[in-house]
Amino acid sequence: MMPLPRIAIYGAGMIGSYLGGRLHDYAQVRFIARPGVATSLAEHGLAVSDLHGYRQHWTSDALDIGTHAGAARDADIVLVTVKSAATAQAAHELAEVLACGTLVISFQNGVRNVAELRAALPHCRVLAGMVPFNVTQPQPACFHQGSSGQLIVERSTALAPLLPLFAASGLPLLLHDDMQAVAWAKLLINLNNPLNALSGLPLREQLSQRAWRRCLALLQREGLRALDLAGIRPGQLTALPTQWLPTVLSMPDALFHRIAARMLAIDPLARSSTWDDLQAGRQTEVDYINGEIVALAASKGSRAPANARVIALIREAQQTCMRWDGRSLLRELTHAR
Repeated sequence: MMPLPRIAIYGAGMIGSYLGGRLHDYAQVRFIARPGVATSLAEHGLAVSDLHGYRQHWTSDALDIGTHAGAARDADIVLVTVKSAATAQAAHELAEVLACGTLVISFQNGVRNVAELRAALPHCRVLAGMVPFNVTQPQPACFHQGSSGQLIVERSTALAPLLPLFAASGLPLLLHDDMQAVAWAKLLINLNNPLNALSGLPLREQLSQRAWRRCLALLQREGLRALDLAGIRPGQLTALPTQWLPTVLSMPDALFHRIAARMLAIDPLARSSTWDDLQAGRQTEVDYINGEIVALAASKGSRAPANARVIALIREAQQTCMRWDGRSLLRELTHAR
């Protein structure tokens, strides 16, 4: 019998802990986390669940938990799930311990992480990945997938032995040849992350309100304009072409619900990662989401003022507890233009 592959989750926060939990019974999984997360796992064990009814719990003695890069030294596969701001440090730490040929998959938001990892890990096989679904932590060490979607990974022959493993765990991999297009499409969708945080509402409730959808449509139009100027064509991650999203989001509620009901197939309590970061007092990824649109537009002699304003509002929200209603924020973002 072949030994189970050794998978290190480097950055076992919400996404990493959830992925590691789903893979736990099909591989030797090591959770490498910040000390606070590691302590929580050691105290509570690990529970994972999803909106389709999956539930599983492991006691702490069934978990392999580490807090330093050295814990990834003997891994066959490393799933990098740290926040974008921590990618450079993670890459430097992993470069000192990973063996030549180790498979590394980036399951992170943003469009720069894979390039940073490849630059620091030329001796490893680094692949781009994308997590389409939302994960929340309703209780300590409990991680819940609140929306649907299939993991996407850059096509590679190195993945062949892993496909059955991921499929068995409930995380089937969809292989893709153009991960840049996928990353930009996901980033356009993630432009809602800071809006959700500013609303203070669960995602489904927020997206059910036209004013909030119009805010997102405004941000996406700026993003699509910047991508067009740069000659970048985003991929399609939903039932609708990405270029149609701002138009559909702007529709009246009744029409939107009829045409795009699948967009609201979200757990009632799910919220964005930016909301989670604000509540926990952590640095958000807004510079690696909306900031990428602002930077891309500027590089082409253009502007993305609504996205720039959202960045400023998130920074203000890190100091205050102010919440916005959709109509007020729509006026604010429209005025910024």
